[in-house]
Formats: sequence, C-alpha cells, structure tokens
Amino acid sequence: MVIARSFFPLMISLLLTSSCNNESDESSPYSELLSHPPYSKLTDSIRQNSSNPDLYYRRGVLLYKNNNNPPALADLRKAWSLSKKEIYAVNIINIFLQEKPDSAVAFAGRALSDLPGSVPLQMELVQAFADQGKTAEALRACDQILEKHPDQVAVLMMRSDLLEQQNDSVASLRTLERAYQIAPANEELCYNLAFKYAQGRNAKALSLCDSLLKNDTISKKAEPYYFKGIYYSNINDKSKALDYFNRAIQNDYNFLDAYMDKGRILYEQRKFKDGASVFQLALKISATYADAYYWLGRCQESMGQKEEAKQNYQRAYGLDKSLTEAKDAADKL
Repeated sequence: MVIARSFFPLMISLLLTSSCNNESDESSPYSELLSHPPYSKLTDSIRQNSSNPDLYYRRGVLLYKNNNNPPALADLRKAWSLSKKEIYAVNIINIFLQEKPDSAVAFAGRALSDLPGSVPLQMELVQAFADQGKTAEALRACDQILEKHPDQVAVLMMRSDLLEQQNDSVASLRTLERAYQIAPANEELCYNLAFKYAQGRNAKALSLCDSLLKNDTISKKAEPYYFKGIYYSNINDKSKALDYFNRAIQNDYNFLDAYMDKGRILYEQRKFKDGASVFQLALKISATYADAYYWLGRCQESMGQKEEAKQNYQRAYGLDKSLTEAKDAADKL
C-alpha cells in the first residue's frame, strides 16, 4: 500500500521550477496570463498590495486548478517568502514530491528551521524520504514525531506502511493496532487493519469486519465482505471466500479486486468458463485492466482457445510491461 499523501489541498502531478519568485508580475514571463480572467482580479489586488502573501497563495491555487503549474509554484514560493505559513510550505513540498523528492527534503529542512513544531511539515519530510526510497530515514523521522506526539494516528499509519516495506510485518501490524486503539472509528485505519489480519490468516479480521458492517446503516459497504473473502481464501475455505466476494460485488459493482479474487478461485477450481466470465465482467468495468486480460487469457488457454488467449496475453503485456508472464505465455503460444 502506498503511503498517503498530504491532506492539504494542493497536489500537482508535474514539477516545474521557476526563478521568478521575486519578480513583479510586470516582468514575469507569465504577465500576459495573469492579466486575464480568472486571474486578473487577484493580479490587480496584488498590484495594490504586493506584500499580502495570501493573495499570492490564492492565485497560486487558482493557477494550479487550471493546470498552469509554473506560475502556481512561483506564487506559492512568493507567498512563503513573505510569510512563513505552514500551509504555504506544505504545498510547496507537495509540488517537489512529485518528481524531485530530494528538493522536497531540502526545502522541508529549511521550512522546519522556521516552523520547528510543525507536525504536517515533519510528515512531509517523512513522505519525501519515502519517495526517495530512504525507508530507514523515513522511519527515523516518524519516530521523532511520535516521541513528542505519540497519538498521531496518521504518522502511525505511515510508520506501519514503512515497516511493511522493510518486510517487518509483525512490527507493522503492531503499529497499526496501536493506531486502532487511539482511533477505532477511523475507517481507513480499520480497512488497513482488517486487510492485514485477513492476509495474515488472523480471525480478528472477522470481528473487525463485523463491527464495520454493524455501523453500516445503509448496507452499502463492500470492503468488509471483501476482507472476509480474503481471510477465508487464505485459510482455504474457498466456498465461503466466493460467497463473500460475491457479496462485495453486490454492494459495489465496480469492485475490481473482488472480481479478480473470485475469478482466480474459479480458475484454481478448474471452472475455466465461469472464471473467464468473471474476468470479462471486470474488463467491462475497466477495459485497460492488464491483470484481467492476463487471467482471461489463462482461462481461455485452459479451454483450448489458444488464439484468443494469445491475443489477451498480448493485450495484458501491452498495457503493463511489468507483466512479463503475459509476454512469456503469448510467446509460448
């Protein structure tokens, strides 16, 4: 499971740096853009009050929403230069995190010298280390936060993920259980814990899922049924597993993971036609789901439909080059 990003609003998919932080709008390469709606009103306000950091921040957010990323970054950095507000720094780090986590680490260090007590900035530093693959440094940063703030559930969840990356499943589970003791009503946390229990063949998964379903007043949650399915599948009770995967799908027709686990069980039971039908349903939901093409191909190959199987193996590999088993299977056919 990938570690969660910051809860702050500005998340950009492309990093583009800018050197115009201290330039006026008139000398900026973006002056033409900033002089037109929807930015012109904020630009006029900035001309009248160029020392107001919130104006730059608001325009930066608006620029980002409209996919004007370089001037958005410039405005955020200008806002930070005028006022050391936590939200400005966090959003700047989030930009760096996309493609230059090393820059995120450097900026976070500088920002923390100005705001040493900021937990969100420290969490961004954890994320930056994690994005660089520096898991040990990320864990140390987590522990430094928890020394002063032991009840930070989000940090405990990050720590659990990092420990899992180090293949320390026992410590990862204990950390997640510690977080659960603090915030038993946190749904994301409950889902993560239920999944870990189910993967570990721990019957606590069932009671936790039952509590989630009990609190589901509109009876629409699919995840608790899915986690139960994983548990029963892992203890080799395939009949119950199929039942719970079906119930998950009934509650959420688009629950792709449930289709995939159901289809794989049917394949293992040599019910190739039924399995193929399940994978075809998954592809109706997501026509670019490489794994579904691969498993559909396996079902078809087992039924002697070699040409169809080869085509689906090729589709799977075309969509996901990491699926080398799909390429190998196509080559053999």
